[in-house]
Amino acid sequence: MPIELSGPDITQAEIDAVASVLRSGRMSLGPMVPKFEEAVGHYVGVKHAIAVCSGTCGLHLLIRALGVGAGDEVISTPFSFIASSNCILFENATPVFVDIDPDTWNIDAAKIESAITSRTKALIPVDAFGQVPDMETILRVAAKHKLRVIEDSCEALGSKYKGKPAGSLADAGVFGFYPNKQITTGEGGMIVTNDDSIAELCRSMRNQGRDTGMSWLSHERLGYNYRLSDVACAIGYVQMTRIKEILAKRDRVARLYQERLSNEKRVTFQKFSPDCDMSWFVFVIKLSDNYTETDRGNIIAALRERGIGCSNYFAPIHLQAFYRRQFGFKPGDFPVCERVAARTIALPFHNAITEADVDHVVKTLQELL
Repeated sequence: MPIELSGPDITQAEIDAVASVLRSGRMSLGPMVPKFEEAVGHYVGVKHAIAVCSGTCGLHLLIRALGVGAGDEVISTPFSFIASSNCILFENATPVFVDIDPDTWNIDAAKIESAITSRTKALIPVDAFGQVPDMETILRVAAKHKLRVIEDSCEALGSKYKGKPAGSLADAGVFGFYPNKQITTGEGGMIVTNDDSIAELCRSMRNQGRDTGMSWLSHERLGYNYRLSDVACAIGYVQMTRIKEILAKRDRVARLYQERLSNEKRVTFQKFSPDCDMSWFVFVIKLSDNYTETDRGNIIAALRERGIGCSNYFAPIHLQAFYRRQFGFKPGDFPVCERVAARTIALPFHNAITEADVDHVVKTLQELL
């Protein structure tokens, strides 16, 4: 049987919860939405949690809630899923990239200040693969220059930075619940914040711009249909009741890979900061520098031919075709990101992977190396 790259951890409890919603007839704007929001908010330790239909939607609403618009700049990382910078473009602002740390693969916090201009409005640090970046430095720089900070924690539910949950460290944060994430709702996301104004705006904008108490056909501001259904929230609520178990399973698989590859000199791992308690999103290795991007592509193709799911993770955002056309980015602009991205491989990673699966993946990888 093939070993899939990722997969959700769904039990009978989630199936029963969905069936209950279907029988109730309340498939949207029903009781499961606030129930799921309360569970996530309590877990993260914030006043407000706002369910939306994806992490991307959550990032977009926060960009709008902070008043980012045309002429503004927002600093982020080029080593991320593309949504972390696309959300800036949605409001006609300009993404400004800062290269990454060669070891942690997160935005290099020491380089952020030099990228700030008179047009900089906000920062979007990304918790790459679940690891929170150097938020102490990031928040200090933001305070000095009066900038707002959005945590893209879409890959980091359950991670902590100096004992504080990811998503709770800045003005607001966002989690994603795609099926490869720590918990899933199929598609979905969650905005988290302690800021009453941000929460009020995001709740209104996710529901076509209606303020609380307004009738269905009344609209206070421009909004969107970014709501998350009760079916999805029912899955998410049950997943949150199991999150300790789910994270422990993911940690087990990660440790199996680490043990078996600890003496393999041809690959390295993301270096983990002692300030961060890791919640695993994916398990990514980096080939040593003597391997080329072509070598990496050949290894990925060969692993797939053998029934082992794998992928490159991530492709540099600034080298995506439309970013190059719109902003003139070119190879060499962010060399650390490009060097890391050319050699990363995400190995199969989900809760159903067995020790025998890990042994097979590692043995096959080493043969191909």
